[in-house]
Amino acid sequence: MFKGNMSKLLKQAQEMQTQIEEVQSQLSDMVIDADSGGGMVSVKVNGKQEVLELNIDEDALKEDKEVLEDLIISAINKGLSKAQSESQNKMNSVTGGMMSGMKIPGM
Repeated sequence: MFKGNMSKLLKQAQEMQTQIEEVQSQLSDMVIDADSGGGMVSVKVNGKQEVLELNIDEDALKEDKEVLEDLIISAINKGLSKAQSESQNKMNSVTGGMMSGMKIPGM
């Protein structure tokens, strides 16, 4: 009886591992948009929390250097935060929330 339960658990673990690998490959295809300063600075970030694109509006270039730096940092941080949240949600849908408390880099 115990042996049967153990093989069932191993099979479930293998299935979950396969699903996790699928989600990880999907994360690079996921694109999240974020902006700051009313769209003066915008970024695109993938689900692996990599910045794919940074756009700075011409009007933003007229701002002080410190203001522009703050707008860039804000847009990037918003994009990374959204990417982390969406990645975590995708992973939780596969793991049934078992990994919800875990912070995995790149996820």
